Amino acid sequence: MNILVSACLIGQNCKYNGDNNYNQNVLDFIEGHHVISICPELLGGLGCPRDSVEKVDGIFMTKNGKDVTNEFLKGVAASMEQIQEKEIELAILQSRSPTCGVNQIYDGTFQGKLIKGEGLFVKTLREAGITVKDCEDIHL
Repeated sequence: MNILVSACLIGQNCKYNGDNNYNQNVLDFIEGHHVISICPELLGGLGCPRDSVEKVDGIFMTKNGKDVTNEFLKGVAASMEQIQEKEIELAILQSRSPTCGVNQIYDGTFQGKLIKGEGLFVKTLREAGITVKDCEDIHL
């Protein structure tokens, strides 16, 4: 089984703050499977560390007001290109992220408030027919 995983979940330091979201449950779940790890934000040219980003009125904005929508679109396109020839049976992605959030994303106020919604990469994966799970829903 090919499983796509947010790179931060397996320990890659690619979060906006230079850290990761290492998740032992995810690592245990993917053991023995072919894993493809991706960080769309890095693939889009956003550095690490970088300013936090939230979706504000349909635009991906940094906390300092910079529009990074093109970088997000580029990163999602590059991610989809990387998996184009692979049969992905499941994607496990990071909660709340503006690219990878599955069930919730931040509300665009940079106040830590969550709303129901999905990140740009999740939306694109689902449109391609790929099953997506939130890392917080992975339990053994």
